[in-house]
Amino acid sequence: MYVRDDEGLRSLVASMRGTDIIAVDTEFMREKTYYARLCLIQIATDDISAIVDPFVVKDLSPLFELLRDPGITKLFHAGSQDLEILVKMMGEVPAPVFDTQVAATLAGLPTQVGYQALIKSLVGVELGKAHTFTDWARRPLSPEQIQYALDDVIYMPKAYRVLHKQLTDAGRLGWLANDFEKMADPATYESHPEEQYRRVKRASSLDRRSLAVLRELAAWREIEAQKRDVPKRWLVSDESLVEMARRAPNDINSLTGVRGLNEQVARRSAEALLAAVQRGREVPDDELPRFEKRKRLEGELDELADVMSAVVRVRAKEHGVAPTLFATRDDLERFAGGERDASPLSVGWRHTLVGADLEALLDGRVTLSIHGGRVVIGQPCAPLETGE
Repeated sequence: MYVRDDEGLRSLVASMRGTDIIAVDTEFMREKTYYARLCLIQIATDDISAIVDPFVVKDLSPLFELLRDPGITKLFHAGSQDLEILVKMMGEVPAPVFDTQVAATLAGLPTQVGYQALIKSLVGVELGKAHTFTDWARRPLSPEQIQYALDDVIYMPKAYRVLHKQLTDAGRLGWLANDFEKMADPATYESHPEEQYRRVKRASSLDRRSLAVLRELAAWREIEAQKRDVPKRWLVSDESLVEMARRAPNDINSLTGVRGLNEQVARRSAEALLAAVQRGREVPDDELPRFEKRKRLEGELDELADVMSAVVRVRAKEHGVAPTLFATRDDLERFAGGERDASPLSVGWRHTLVGADLEALLDGRVTLSIHGGRVVIGQPCAPLETGE
């Protein structure tokens, strides 16, 4: 079904009421904008599938009302960007949510499994990839494009049913609660301009005073890109931001001399850029930002992380999941360096399945050995004593 008017949308929504799940996907473009430009919305239940054309359907409120229904689980696959778009349009998260990419990892599929691979594995259907790079903003859409868009949701309800049963039977469905609660938290999709400097490439190379300048410049860029609805890189590149922060220009001549800075942007926004630099220069010494240095244990974190990785791989194999679902390399290094309180390895099912083992390993209470060519995690032992 291809919905191209308000009446058609109202009729579609009426036919979907009473369902317990709705698969949702979107097609969008954002190469030339800050905010994603919504081009299509695809939705499906077990029996009905449709695409909604937001270019011609002017009143999307019936659909949003359906997505707000707390009795309907909204299904996504790698849905963070879809949710970001919907949150901006609806003003809230269409909760509760279930992400099949996240759930699939607990069912033994690879981390970040693609939708085509997921459907082939769980439903046995081979989906085409011919329109992966389609310009969804162009009209009219061909029948092949329409079918390709529909395929993104038609099979998702069945895949969800299979995943739900597998995870329920394995006692793993509850493991997903924290992940999906975060996806359903509106704060996940909020923009914090004052924190954007942390994402700037090579920001860590700056001293604290320069970092304060960068914080102000990156915040200005974020807000300005939102106002103009243009990609941030179109205003100022990361490299130019870092160079400005390092030089801290105080007049138009020194500002336009920053390598890579677009001259038109520099002159049009000179007052705002110089004001941002000045704000950074005026930050009190005791309030200067910093990148927290990782606490280090005795020995090399790389070596500790290598040993911890062996434990993670053993437990991952035992439970039939990808090792990265338990922890990334960065997670392990931070855990080894003493950053345990905020670690995903310290809470919930990750702590139960592997985090407790890693704590014991770092505390010298378990041993690793090789038996039959396999790594074996030994039984808890007494803590090691050190002498003078």
